[in-house]
Amino acid sequence: MNFLFAWRYFKAKKSTNAINIIAWTSIGAIIFGTAVLILVLSVFNGFEGLVKSLYSTFYTDLKVAPATGKLMTLTPDQVKQLKGVATIRNFSMVIEDKALVQNGADYQTVIYLKGVDENYRFTTGVADHLVNGEYKLGTEDDPRLILGAGVEDALGIYADRNLFPLNIYLPRKTDSKQLNLLEDISSDSVWASAAFQIQQDFDNKYGITNIDFLRSALRIEPDQYSAVEIALKDPSTLEASRSAIEKIVGKGMTVQDRYQQNKSLYSIMTVERWIVYGVLCLILIIASFNMVGALTMLVLEKQKDISVLHALGASRGFIQRIFISEGILLAVIGGGIGMLLATCLVWLQVQFHLIPLQGGTFLINYYPVKLRLMDFLLVGATVFLIAFLASWIPSRKAASQEFSLRTE
Repeated sequence: MNFLFAWRYFKAKKSTNAINIIAWTSIGAIIFGTAVLILVLSVFNGFEGLVKSLYSTFYTDLKVAPATGKLMTLTPDQVKQLKGVATIRNFSMVIEDKALVQNGADYQTVIYLKGVDENYRFTTGVADHLVNGEYKLGTEDDPRLILGAGVEDALGIYADRNLFPLNIYLPRKTDSKQLNLLEDISSDSVWASAAFQIQQDFDNKYGITNIDFLRSALRIEPDQYSAVEIALKDPSTLEASRSAIEKIVGKGMTVQDRYQQNKSLYSIMTVERWIVYGVLCLILIIASFNMVGALTMLVLEKQKDISVLHALGASRGFIQRIFISEGILLAVIGGGIGMLLATCLVWLQVQFHLIPLQGGTFLINYYPVKLRLMDFLLVGATVFLIAFLASWIPSRKAASQEFSLRTE
């Protein structure tokens, strides 16, 4: 009944065009605000999905790492028990440290050098993202180096056709408090075998080589590692797998999922999402001022109707609900059109890649977008709440109005 009155008031001819103009202006602002919110959230969804897919190429489902320090000890029996966990598809032993890589006298860069075993190519997706060369780790005596594309550029080489080996300098494990350049720094010559391109964070920082070579260069004990990177058969078994692995490795080690391995990244993405959402809600708040004006003028115009309803026995609450319904009706029209407009624009972007992505940081050249039901529910709830609050003041004024059927 309330919405029936609201709909009739919305369609009815007004005594002044100002009411119509203000009402449609508020609807237009709601359309714009709703569409922008859905579009921005869809872009965040697209980038979030893209980043997660790229990071899942480099980071595994689970990672065993030392709780403190750089190294942990895993016995052969513990490694054997890991192989017996039914939910694990594959795992790779990893040693990692910073290294200085030089190409002649003119090019050098500091990288994170990962020593991995042969299982690494089946545990991560690095081998599927090579841009040149062949996936080769080499041996302890004849190691090979797979570089990120950014590292390759920094060294001024093509990994699959370099004429000279690269020089790698690594800090050896030592108990001495004084640095001895001859004893505490290892120097080795390594040929590059390939380059990978995943995402700039990895491409500019990492190199991958043979684990036995790196262990020997760093003088690390045979049962010491920096991490164990684990791929699961089914990601839905993550918690069960984590529990089983924690029982095997014991205390002093952590078992991290992808979120924990990239906690700062996911936290930043979430904070940015809510900050942008809050800022864009200001558009809807501005629209609410127009709605307050339109409803206030409507209350003034419908004073005689209000008096008639009072005379027929309508309560003040009933009168108030009519004008709240009027505000919600404006929000439903504007929000519905805005959501439909945003859906059409997202579909066009997905199909035709209308807006290009500049910079070359990612592997795609257009803005990724993705619609989610929860975003529609969130935006719809926000529009409803703002419309309700904006309608409250005019509706209270209408409900508290003294009524009289006499005409002067």
